[in-house]
Amino acid sequence: MRGRKVLIVDDDVRNAFAITSILELYGLSVIHASSGHRGIEALRSSSDIDLVLMDVMMPEMDGYATTAAIREMPAVRRPAGHRGHRRAMQGDRDKSLAAGASDYVTKPVDTEELLTCMERWLPSSS
Repeated sequence: MRGRKVLIVDDDVRNAFAITSILELYGLSVIHASSGHRGIEALRSSSDIDLVLMDVMMPEMDGYATTAAIREMPAVRRPAGHRGHRRAMQGDRDKSLAAGASDYVTKPVDTEELLTCMERWLPSSS
């Protein structure tokens, strides 16, 4: 996954910083958007984003609505994953997948689980 670019859409700067720190240790480039609207704008202005990590619970435009809007963008074919809280309600995973997420990982994020999930959706670049 080294050299790939990931967009983190999360309104909690602490969560974004923690995940960014982990991903950068593994050689990924990370950009952060603090809202669904900013995440969509980041995708529109940057064609080299390989994967999106989306928080589910955000004000204004939650992760479900943001993912659905991203999937409607004609040029976007990037895998998108939702990160929900570990005490997520039953059905949150299904709701995320129905909104267009490729996968679902709970928070607090388990590093191994996240990396395994990302490897599944980011095939080798060689």
